[in-house]
Amino acid sequence: MATPIASTDKPAPEKPLRLWPGVVAAALLCLFRFGLPLVLPESIVFGILSAFVLTLVIVVWWAFFSRAPRMERWGALALIVVALFATSLVVDKSIRNGMMGLLLVIYAPPVASLALVAWAALTRRMAARPRRAWMVASILFACGMWSLVRTEGITGGAGSAFRWRWTQTPEERLLAQVGKKLVAHRPAETVAKAPIVPSPVPPTNDKAVPPPAPMASKPAPERPATQAQSEPAPAPIAPAGAKAPSDWPGFRGPNRDSIVRGARIATGWTESPPVELWRRPIGPGWSSFAVQGDLLYTQEQRGEDEVVSCYSMATGEPVWQHSDPTRFWESNAGAGPRATPTLADGRVYAFGATGLLNALRAVDGTVIWSRNVASDANAKVPGWGFSSSPLVVGDVVIVAAAGQLVGYDLATGNPRWFGPKNGSGYSSPHLSTIGGVPQVLLMSVNGTLSVAPSDGQTLWEHRLTAGARIVQPALTPDGDVLTSDGESGNMRRLAVTKGSGGSAGWTLEERWTSNGLKPYFNDFVVHNGHAFGFDGRMLACIDLQDGKRKWKGGRYGNGQLVLLADQDVLLVISEQGELALAAATPDQFKEFARFPAIKGKTWNHPVLVGDVLLVRNDQEMAAFRLSLANQTKVALKD
Repeated sequence: MATPIASTDKPAPEKPLRLWPGVVAAALLCLFRFGLPLVLPESIVFGILSAFVLTLVIVVWWAFFSRAPRMERWGALALIVVALFATSLVVDKSIRNGMMGLLLVIYAPPVASLALVAWAALTRRMAARPRRAWMVASILFACGMWSLVRTEGITGGAGSAFRWRWTQTPEERLLAQVGKKLVAHRPAETVAKAPIVPSPVPPTNDKAVPPPAPMASKPAPERPATQAQSEPAPAPIAPAGAKAPSDWPGFRGPNRDSIVRGARIATGWTESPPVELWRRPIGPGWSSFAVQGDLLYTQEQRGEDEVVSCYSMATGEPVWQHSDPTRFWESNAGAGPRATPTLADGRVYAFGATGLLNALRAVDGTVIWSRNVASDANAKVPGWGFSSSPLVVGDVVIVAAAGQLVGYDLATGNPRWFGPKNGSGYSSPHLSTIGGVPQVLLMSVNGTLSVAPSDGQTLWEHRLTAGARIVQPALTPDGDVLTSDGESGNMRRLAVTKGSGGSAGWTLEERWTSNGLKPYFNDFVVHNGHAFGFDGRMLACIDLQDGKRKWKGGRYGNGQLVLLADQDVLLVISEQGELALAAATPDQFKEFARFPAIKGKTWNHPVLVGDVLLVRNDQEMAAFRLSLANQTKVALKD
């Protein structure tokens, strides 16, 4: 009888995990997404794209090449999907809406994939049950942690500032300290009669620059409107010259070109650093300043109120405020108004982020009239808010309802004209004279539009590929127009010629297109046949003759600048709130000095009046006295 043969069938031993592909992909992800931007901040977009690709590599490796048990392979991936979806339902609104709604998609999957690799490597020798328990814990933590944080917005380079969700925002801390209302320490009339006295400015070209004139005495009372949509009786407009000209009438100065003339400052800040005059917290907003005498004007958010505020330039003390019960917020840039007030003939014209346009008495903030531009123009609030700074031309104040220009009568506030609808946009109306013809230029999603300031009729249009256009156009010395494609796109030089023989037509010719200077929302300046501005996070200079880059240097993030034309100097405020001086010359990049001024993301344009520099961001503002070249400093007078 045959002896039965014993069975020797046994389960095949499990093959060890193939870890090295996942570990290599995870290491590269950490390097490109987190390490490289620390050294090269402008590489963050490359890091985001690399992280997306490497996350896919990790998923493919884990699903098909890791040798993990099938339950763990597909269970882990399914758990990640479910956990991310559940997290998206409970995250803070700043995370949910951040980066056009893509913040969680951009940040969370790479972190979850790193957690998956780390878990696989650290628990590979554990028994199945504890290993799987750690898998669940690791994935839930990596995905759920996003419900514990918020973001205070993004930087110009697409980085995010994360904070614990339960911590107060700077605005909440401000409201807890001082509340919504500014407390005026002196009557407006008293402040207006005590102008700040800048140090004397050295003569330039054998012509002495006069000191700023003090603000005129209190104007005659004007009848205020009771409601934004009311039709008030016409208020008298002061005749030209009846009031002292503003030292800095609004956005980017008298000509909206960020050029300061008649000032020469000491560039050796090691020996003569800026002297802080005052510093105070301020509500969020990306407004700059308008200045006349000892009064400065800006816009900010205080809780549910959008505020036009007036402060003493000498002390930083509040003088008056005008509040509207409206609030604009979006995740990338946060809360608050985006535009800068405009001063003209004793009035302040302020345009809010939700579309409210106010005409206020500059001395005390009394409402003269108010309009809802969004309603008047039947325009939706754009994604980043209405950002146009008002422009006063003759007896009309002009604002951009996104890509449409609207002119309002200065006396009554009634709409005078509506320009053509030209898509969306975030630029401000820009007064220029081309071919002897005054015209208002506007950059929008569709390109460059020129209209007549008297009636808003189109003069000419240069259409471009759709893009978010924010920066101002500029004129070359011979009358050509410089524009930006937007969103860090190319610069263009346009020759604009009026038709001859009485023709009303205009001829446009592109002279060159250049990628040597690619501004995003950081305005550029024109000086001595060259343009200077931000190319990404660095400064750059191009030749206006051919658009070729002369140099690129420095690292300032996405900051702003003004030009001191008399001494070929750029005064830069970096995105981190640091001041810098650089040469506005085409031979090479040269930095003279740096100085820490304010803390936090700084996108607001700086203002220089005499020797007093004003800077702000969405958290604080400060005034500094700059030493003038070869001059003795004069103290502030109360």
